[in-house]
Amino acid sequence: MKVFPFIGGSYSSRSKKINCERTVNLYPELETPTSKTPTALLPTPGKVLFTNVGTGGIRGMFRFDVSKAIVVSGTSVSLLRADGASVPLGTCTAGSTPVSMASNGSKVVLVMGGAGSKGYIIDPVALTFNEITDPDYLGADKVDFLDGRFVFNVSGTGKFQYTPLYSTDFNALDFATAEGFPDNLISLIVDHRELWLFGETTTEVFYTVSDVDNPIQRIQGSFIETGIGAAHSVAKMDNTVVWLGADDRGDCVVYKANGYTPLRVSDHALEYQIGQIKDRFGVSDAVAYSYQQEGHTFYVLNFPAANRTFAYDASTGLWSDREWYDEATGTGNRDRAQVHMKFAGKNLVGDWENGNIYYLSLDDFSDNGGLIRRIRRAPHLGDPLMRTVVFDWMRVDMEVGVGLSVAPGGQGYDPVAVLRVSDDGGKTFEFEQSEKIGKLGETKAFVQFSGLGASKDRVFEFMVTDKVKVILLGANISTRVART
Repeated sequence: MKVFPFIGGSYSSRSKKINCERTVNLYPELETPTSKTPTALLPTPGKVLFTNVGTGGIRGMFRFDVSKAIVVSGTSVSLLRADGASVPLGTCTAGSTPVSMASNGSKVVLVMGGAGSKGYIIDPVALTFNEITDPDYLGADKVDFLDGRFVFNVSGTGKFQYTPLYSTDFNALDFATAEGFPDNLISLIVDHRELWLFGETTTEVFYTVSDVDNPIQRIQGSFIETGIGAAHSVAKMDNTVVWLGADDRGDCVVYKANGYTPLRVSDHALEYQIGQIKDRFGVSDAVAYSYQQEGHTFYVLNFPAANRTFAYDASTGLWSDREWYDEATGTGNRDRAQVHMKFAGKNLVGDWENGNIYYLSLDDFSDNGGLIRRIRRAPHLGDPLMRTVVFDWMRVDMEVGVGLSVAPGGQGYDPVAVLRVSDDGGKTFEFEQSEKIGKLGETKAFVQFSGLGASKDRVFEFMVTDKVKVILLGANISTRVART
């Protein structure tokens, strides 16, 4: 009997023969030295319906104050209250891409993205909604707020424009240019009172000064020779900013700023997968958000066209997959959540397909009532001399007795785990075997799979789809070299 490295994050290499690990709707947590295991896999939060604000996908959510937020669902713009009630405000330009919003404390500015695109000014107190008609407004992909001014990137140019202090007016002379390199500005974000301007291949950081003619200037030494691959991939996280990078040497790398130095946080396996997505679909549609729960800070990166979602945990530095399980087709798809907002004391996420807003709950194990498929695909197992190995049994150390208090025969009453195996290096999986993981209160149950056959190169895939708590601590396995 031996312990093998069952716990880990996702790492599916260019060749599955090297590594095909995958962790779906679970994430690793580092435990204390006195814990039973140094690392465990915990379940991602369930989604519970908070409210519905329309029929179109949620394109943006913005917290105005403790009792009011602005939500864009399809073309509908609404005021959302902390009790989940909403008030329609107006109609914006149609589209499926995220919008951008910012506030100066009394007004919210909403921009739709693209050269010459429309923008809107919202008063959440007076409940007014008006299109920006000022001819000096040039259209923007992103808007943010910096020391009393709204700032916008001017789509398709290297310029950004800004408003007067605490104003929603525009002046044709109130603009500046990121001049370190002549690439177009793709995105921006304000972090720690600094304006990060992301270009196609470079990034520059600006701040406010007392010069009335040029109030926003570049910080000396902040020029970064890495740009951004998707306007909506930048998010604040772990006391800095994270984004999907691009420069004149390559792309498909996720970076976290360390001061003004981009620190690579993606790994080779993820970069290969993003590269494959880029070749087939492009990556400019990537959308990211971040959130914090139980001390874990996650950067969640969605690729809509590719139907994939990846999540980075700052506490461990590991990546995992997230998915929505379509029960009708039996397939995994990108996660339902596209945008995030901390509001009403909850982590709220907006559904990309409809007007649903959910709150993330660690005590709920469903996807708005639907199943969540939780998967751990373990590393390769075999003999160093490539001899055939017999796998007598595998015992998974996990929390048991987690069945639901429902009528006998109901979903989750007597939950099971499924084990599949691959003998071709992780390319195909078969030989499905299931074992019970314990009804409610059966805390002495154990999960053991026996008679697992023989192989020279074995990959195990463990899966639970019941709406129960899934916590994995590790696995033991009994193996022996087959007689020849």
